Amino acid sequence: MKHTKKITILHSNDMHGDFLAEQLDNKLVGGVSMLSGYVEKVRREEKNVLYAIAGDMFRGSVIDSAYKGLSTIEIMNALAPDIVTIGNHEVDYGVAHLLFIEKLARFPIINANLYIKHTQTRLFTPYKILQIDGMNILFIGIITQDVINQTKSESLIGSFVDTEAAAVEVGKICNAHSSIDIDFTVLLTHIGFEEDRRLASQLDPAWGVDLIIGGHSHTFLEQAWEENGIVIAQAGTGTDQIGRFDIVVDTDNNCIDSYTWQAVPITDENCPRNPVMEQVIAQFTCQVDEKYNHIVAQFRRELTHPERNQETELGDLLADIFTQSLGVDIMLLGSGSIRTERLGPVVTYGDLTEAFPPTMTVCICSRSPADSCGICCVLCCGKNLSRATPSFTRSRQRSVCGTAAATMTSSR
Repeated sequence: MKHTKKITILHSNDMHGDFLAEQLDNKLVGGVSMLSGYVEKVRREEKNVLYAIAGDMFRGSVIDSAYKGLSTIEIMNALAPDIVTIGNHEVDYGVAHLLFIEKLARFPIINANLYIKHTQTRLFTPYKILQIDGMNILFIGIITQDVINQTKSESLIGSFVDTEAAAVEVGKICNAHSSIDIDFTVLLTHIGFEEDRRLASQLDPAWGVDLIIGGHSHTFLEQAWEENGIVIAQAGTGTDQIGRFDIVVDTDNNCIDSYTWQAVPITDENCPRNPVMEQVIAQFTCQVDEKYNHIVAQFRRELTHPERNQETELGDLLADIFTQSLGVDIMLLGSGSIRTERLGPVVTYGDLTEAFPPTMTVCICSRSPADSCGICCVLCCGKNLSRATPSFTRSRQRSVCGTAAATMTSSR
């Protein structure tokens, strides 16, 4: 007779400080109050429940940036995930600050990538075995190349970065626990959906990896994907939905017997609010609103940025602002630097800051050393660019934020 047990795994990724609900089509959507309410509801309804977050909790909102992630970690503590891995934006405030924030977390953070070069000491615990209903669930954390780009300035930090090296590390960890009865193995990654597929194809079935819960590419799936016998899922971005696996585990053969997966909408129709979470949020929003809630612009209509791989109205506006305010001839704007899908018609300082964070790097390349306003190129796509012209970039970066806001205000 086959022995099985059921487990429910909830998962989020790329939340990016999406803490507040918004009104869409006469209903409330998203926000950590209803997200937390749904997680708690499932915990009451199901016997075995785990909640995992696949990176990028930080960035995307003024509630996060105003406190450099300290607010986010308090909100995540109230959300109470069982396991978390880091994403590239967790390193935005520096590795030292991230390690400080890790000490404030009341949940385990795993990552098998980052280590100190000279001593080969890992910065994080690479894996965690969670025990539930007599089952041993192995979680392994894997990150993306972008983190390495963020930490190159810290010469002591190293990593393996490609999927082939990551697969080897996964194999080592799985084989090291071959003497333990691991019932289920999950890779908690932040490398993007296509890289998840590539990683899955490189894993030896003998290692027993059952599931990859991913992030980074903001991929919204209609159904879970299977690659090399491994199930892969990702839950888009933000808090408008949460991924849900209901899995029957074959505890004799330590594998999936059957499963269902869905992206559950977080709305007031099916998700109760969590009053404790609302109190946590309120203590930050009250202080943030005083600084960020004044109006800086008003458009005739809402401008959108729905895709990163096409020209958008919001992208055109920001590019025009930089072109006019800096007096340049050519403007190249990294579409990923725009952190929201819509802006306006009424724009507050907080809206503007969330749409285009002021920490984005501006690098100006002039036609000749004597003519800094000739044919120029402005790049807003990565912090590494600033090292080419550090003093000039920093001074320009401060002036751009003020000029852009003034330009938008005058356009009313």
